[in-house]
Order: sequence, then structure tokens, then C-alpha cells
Amino acid sequence: MYKREKSIQIKSSASAFYNNLSILPITDKNLTYFAVIHGSVVNMVSASTDGLNLSHRQLQSKEGGMVHGTSLVMQASWCVLPSRILLVLASQKGIQMYESDGSIMVYWHAMDTPEAPTGSSAGSILVFNIPPKGTNITVSEVLEQHRDPITEVACDCSEDKECTADLVTADDSGILCIWKSGEDFKLIYKIAAYGSTCSSVKMWSGIITAGYGSGQILIYDATTGTLHVEVNAHTRWICTLDIASESGKLLSGGEDSFLRIWRIYRNPESNTIEVEHEHMECVTDVQICGAKFCDPEGTAFAVTGYDLSEIIRYVLV
Repeated sequence: MYKREKSIQIKSSASAFYNNLSILPITDKNLTYFAVIHGSVVNMVSASTDGLNLSHRQLQSKEGGMVHGTSLVMQASWCVLPSRILLVLASQKGIQMYESDGSIMVYWHAMDTPEAPTGSSAGSILVFNIPPKGTNITVSEVLEQHRDPITEVACDCSEDKECTADLVTADDSGILCIWKSGEDFKLIYKIAAYGSTCSSVKMWSGIITAGYGSGQILIYDATTGTLHVEVNAHTRWICTLDIASESGKLLSGGEDSFLRIWRIYRNPESNTIEVEHEHMECVTDVQICGAKFCDPEGTAFAVTGYDLSEIIRYVLV
């Protein structure tokens, strides 16, 4: 059972994008970082575990790094790499990478320029080579399997490193591509469009969960690309999914103002993937934009809503 805790105030409200919330727990400092997009600005909040001590920072998307001009931010997310953590902003004009606390921009990559006419809106996936430190970041590969705008990219968040596939990408038409990462990325499977936009996708322990504009969640085996489960989860568009990496809990949020928590597991006897519904919350009069677990176990989660200048938190009791 989850109960609502004190909300975290932010400087400006959340834009009406799906997946408009990113969270990074800093366990050794008892802090949690939150990032929410508002137009060309990313609101960052550093909050103590009890939510009482807050520190705010706003990052402005700037065309060409420090050049004059702004562009709409489409996505902001922390990328946890083996040797460092970066906060990545994807805007209409390019990609900005910051140190995890947002204090220093370490890289700018222009998109849709005459010299580099590629971008996520054209379906291209850019693969970057990130050094353990410093700013010598380069594009190492461009994946060209999608033909529609990219909606989300997700890696396997479990500790199982033996999985054949460890990355999934989704686009606006509903197509999923399953990849094996490495020096050269290898396409494992391409899952056909389901008839609706895949707005959010997550990967955990060889299992892919995909949320669609139809309100359904489809669950696939990443190794075979086989559909195992079809869940009629929400009555309207699914706008966000998240998985707690240590428990396998799945959080879904829809435009029907409902948040649902599911448990995903693989039946050891039949090797089939199964799903159980565990919890539900209705966020009254809020158009949900993003929802994330605040810790790897899934003992707390947070949610943002359109035109809402706060992050609502829930804690397991």
C-alpha cells in the first residue's frame, strides 16, 4: 500500500510530453535528483530523502551550446554509464550533455544541420562514445532501422549481463527494434507496429514492456521477440512506464489519471512471462506526464502532471 507524501515544488510546470520525469537516486548522500521539462527549460531539483531540503537549478536549452537562441527540449534523462553519469537533454536543435548535477555542460551535438542531416525525428539512433572523464565525446555509429520519430530508448536495467539483447528502441508508428550493444550494435529483432504509437518502453531481465496510445501494455521476450502478455492497462493513452530494477515492479501512468503498479516475473516451470496487478492510484484532475520509481526496490515513486508546478510523491507503508 502506497500513501501520498509531501509534494516537491518546482520552479515551473511540466510540459505535456510523455515520459516527462527523470529521477536519479544518490544513495550514498541520501539525495534524489529530479528533472522535469518546461518548454526550453529543464527544472532540476535535488531533494533529501524526507523531501524537506531542496536545491533548485534550471538548465536552458541553447542552440549551439552557448550561442544565443533557444529550442524546445523534447527529453531529459540521466544516463548511468559504467564510469560516469551524465544528464542528457535532447532538443529540437541538438543534444546537450551535462555532469550529473547539471553544473557543467561537457558536450553539444547539433542536429539536422546541412553537415549532419540526421535526427531522432527522422528515426536515426545516434550512438556516442563516452570516455570515463573529460569532453572527448564522439559519435561512433548511427542506427538506421526506424523510419518514424523515436519515442524512447531503453537498456536492460537488470544485473543480468548474459542476455542476448540489452537495448530496445521505439518509434511513433509503434515499431520496436531489439539490439545487442557493443563495438558495433547488432539488430536482434524488429517487432512490427501494433496499430498505435509506442509512447514508452522499458527492458528488464530479458523482458520488454511497451506502452501504447491504445492504453495497452504488451510484454515481449527480448531474446525471441515473442509476445507473451497483453494487458488492457488504461482507458486512455499510456504516457509513461518505469521498472524497479531490483524488484521487477512495473509502474504505468495514463491520460486517464491513473497510476498502476504491476509485478512482472518469469514462471520457472513454463518459462512464460506473467504479470500481476498490485496497486492503483488516481491522481484526480491531473493529466499525467511522467512517473518514475525513486529507488531500485520500488518502495517510492513520483509523478508529474501537465501545468502542475509540483512533483507528487508516494511511499510504500
